[in-house]
Amino acid sequence: MSEQREFTIEEVAQHNTEGDLWIIIDSKVYDVTRFAKTHPGGSNVLYAEGIAGKDATDTFFGLHRHEVLLRPHNARLQIGVIRGQEESIPPPIPGALSQVPYGEASWLVKGYHSPYYTDGHRRFQKEVRKFFEEVVKPEALDCEESGKRISQEVVDKLAEANLIAMRLGPGKHLKGRTLLGGIVKPEEFDYFHELILNVEMSRFGTRGFTDGMLNGAVIALPPIWNYGSPELQAKVIPEVLSGKKYIALAITEAFAGSDVSGLQTTAVRDGDYWIVTGTKKWITNGLFADYFTTGCKTETGLTVLLIPRGEGVETKPVKTAYSLTAGTAYVTFEKVRVPVANTLGKVGNGLSVILSNFNHERWMVTGSSVGAQRVIVEECLKWASQRIVFGKPLTAQPVIRAKLGAMIQRIEACQNWLESITFQMNNMSYDEMSSKLAGQIGLLKQFVSKSGRETAEDATQVFGGRGLTTRGMGKLIENYHRTSGFDAILAGAEDVLGDLGVRQAMKRMPKNARL
Repeated sequence: MSEQREFTIEEVAQHNTEGDLWIIIDSKVYDVTRFAKTHPGGSNVLYAEGIAGKDATDTFFGLHRHEVLLRPHNARLQIGVIRGQEESIPPPIPGALSQVPYGEASWLVKGYHSPYYTDGHRRFQKEVRKFFEEVVKPEALDCEESGKRISQEVVDKLAEANLIAMRLGPGKHLKGRTLLGGIVKPEEFDYFHELILNVEMSRFGTRGFTDGMLNGAVIALPPIWNYGSPELQAKVIPEVLSGKKYIALAITEAFAGSDVSGLQTTAVRDGDYWIVTGTKKWITNGLFADYFTTGCKTETGLTVLLIPRGEGVETKPVKTAYSLTAGTAYVTFEKVRVPVANTLGKVGNGLSVILSNFNHERWMVTGSSVGAQRVIVEECLKWASQRIVFGKPLTAQPVIRAKLGAMIQRIEACQNWLESITFQMNNMSYDEMSSKLAGQIGLLKQFVSKSGRETAEDATQVFGGRGLTTRGMGKLIENYHRTSGFDAILAGAEDVLGDLGVRQAMKRMPKNARL
């Protein structure tokens, strides 16, 4: 509305009957006479005392998310505004920062400081959030519910902005690329830029889509550029980074999860080919992948091969606690002929190829987990402030404040440890990261995933029954509670990683250390 009709509160109050019903929400006047008949909660709710012809702002926000008010069919019910009043809850601005305490990492909050981030990081974060909210979020919400894979249209936009390439971190693969319209130069891109990407892509409460947004490329492409032949690199890397082909890491089996050395898929040499037979399970993006970076058992030990989708390769969906949009698959290789030229690294040296990529994958999962966890903290702070029980907001209850305090402590601890390790990554060579950070990243991932599941439990208690429903006020809580366990399993089970961290520390214990 360019010119909105103005009403007084007294004028609105006259429209409070079944055939003539107006209400006020945040200074706006809505004619809900016809809508009352189709109101999902029943018409009697709108005719209740204190709502019909009244200001129903508090009641509305005690039952609905702001987005409900902004839907086109609801927005059309607005017939004017209250004279002399202004809306206090404006529509969200794409890219805007949350004003809720602890709703953002402290480096994004005005007046706070950080030794890690520059103004360039802040500009990058703003553009990334704006891009994700405008381009990716609608797709994420649709795919999470429908289970459909990410559309090629959105993949093309991700590729055009070089977000697929940036998700693989800093490196030579970024050379000559224009990153998100030139917001950051390839040579300036560092692990904090990548951390921003991981955090921002996890803010929609769509855990399955987070993995479905081509996580396979992040974990399956590095072995190719680190160990593949020049010919293989020249063909596959451009295809994947342009979004024209998809790739998945096919390591895990029903026979072997964290025990990578126990893989049963075999590769037998036959002239210039490998004959591959076996199965892989829980393969992220496997359902729609064109290539599989695959761990196989050979006569001389574990070997990694790049297997194109073709004759003898079959995939079928694995139903998990999160959406099928992730493309989680059961992959069968039935006497698949794979060129020997597709061998990644030396024959029998596959364990090194696989393990060399784990640090980055685990760090990536941790960043996404921290981003999702912070959104849950923000949701709980909002809900506890606006939910009225026994005539007071939930925050009047000491037990609720205790839960909120525990959530805040956990997310801030996770954030600060993650940033500390990211800083080390920025200042270490690849070999140094492998030798010095593997244990720390393992312990970090365990800490973050455990913190996330504790926060998921607390958040469900704060939201009550709403935290168990897939729509409405608690939909983000329900999704996070149902899917936070993925962070504890993917890229290495948290207990295995905790043990790894301690074992790595023991290796560095000085022999003369005594009490």
